[in-house]
Amino acid sequence: MSGKHDAVCLILKVSVGLLRLQLVSFWLESCKIGLLLFVTVAVTGHVTGAELYHVEIERLVNSHTLHGSESLCKLLRYLAEQAIKHPGVALKEYQIATEVFGRPADFDPHLDSLVRVQAGRLRTKIAEYYASEGADDPIVVDLPKGTYSLAFHPATASTRSIVRDAHETEAAKVLPEIARRSPAVLVLSLLLATAVLTIAALLATRGTAKPAVPEETAPAAFRVFWHNFAAAPYPPWVIFSNGAFVGRPETGLRYFNPARDQREKILDHYTGVGEVLAVYDLNQVFTQLHRQIRVKRGSLFSLDDAQNNNLIFVGSPAENLNLLYIPNTHEFVFQRPTSGPRKGDLAIVNVHPQADEPKMFFGSPAGEPLTEDYAIVGLVPGMNPEHSVLILAGTTTIGTQAAAEYVCREDSLEQLLLRLSVSDNGEMKPFEAVLHVKVARGVPVGTELVALRKDSQ
Repeated sequence: MSGKHDAVCLILKVSVGLLRLQLVSFWLESCKIGLLLFVTVAVTGHVTGAELYHVEIERLVNSHTLHGSESLCKLLRYLAEQAIKHPGVALKEYQIATEVFGRPADFDPHLDSLVRVQAGRLRTKIAEYYASEGADDPIVVDLPKGTYSLAFHPATASTRSIVRDAHETEAAKVLPEIARRSPAVLVLSLLLATAVLTIAALLATRGTAKPAVPEETAPAAFRVFWHNFAAAPYPPWVIFSNGAFVGRPETGLRYFNPARDQREKILDHYTGVGEVLAVYDLNQVFTQLHRQIRVKRGSLFSLDDAQNNNLIFVGSPAENLNLLYIPNTHEFVFQRPTSGPRKGDLAIVNVHPQADEPKMFFGSPAGEPLTEDYAIVGLVPGMNPEHSVLILAGTTTIGTQAAAEYVCREDSLEQLLLRLSVSDNGEMKPFEAVLHVKVARGVPVGTELVALRKDSQ
């Protein structure tokens, strides 16, 4: 046994002697990503999703594909940090322009396409990377079209396979280069690779195997607030408003007027930009909860849907007319005054105003630039008490967008939960809330909870 041990030691010493310092540096540089994973496993006993995501971002930043593209690397790191720290939060073009590219506060995304152009370039580079040098990476980074929210897709099912694949990938890239330089170096490289992979297997199998990406990737606030909907056997229906219009898009559309318009000329397949973005935000949240949603426009919604499903209504009764026939909010309701200076403007009526609360919440007057809006977020029992109805509705489409963002962002949702009630079995109790929304250039830039009623029936 001693003789074999001495022989092995001698082989290793000779091999190390043949390995030049330059090749050592080359090897270590190639394996730095894998070594980072080993350190994480050794210290914590497992690799978390966030750590794996950070590692994959560093792979991209240090790749040949992004070499020399400092602005794209800066954008990639920023999008990654936002996606990891604030999952489900939709980034605004204005936010990226000012925080990443140093644009001034008066930046107008409608006039300056910088962010869209850079995002398109980054999207192309990411695709190029995974089609070449990143083809075997265990994590795939994606920047879906039409969004600035980075997505991470695991390519393996366990920490063991991720660690093994990461090192096999790095070794496959490095060993051919080393082999061309010296056969002896190849021997040592193979010995080192074998040792590293053995250590990886031992560390990754220590204790109970854990998934590479935790099953509960959604923040705790999401799991609590959306429990009623995520725990149901069937996905909820998301019903978005689509007003009744007449006319043509190329010549002008207006709301249907039953007093002068023929019903057969109604166009009911248009909706607001706020409703579209709201559906997107909801889909992002349910993806994190490993659940799906079903989407239907309001004109196609039936009472049978209401009897047998959880519902999420996106848009006010002014356009989502089906809200008039199902359980709705009672403390805060939409109404158009029939007299006074704001006659005809859609408002939120405060049925039982408390101290310092107005009787009606009005957004910006019709005909003036939209700078403020109000929205309702309400959770009420469904037609079948076993089901829930969530209402996300503003007096304008921008208010509706803000209401959806409010319940799809971790920070605002945490603040809301601090003021709400949760039953002993973890289910949310009914509530109604009014949000004040500040608007700039057609985008909600600030949302504040201004009125709340709990346990309404």
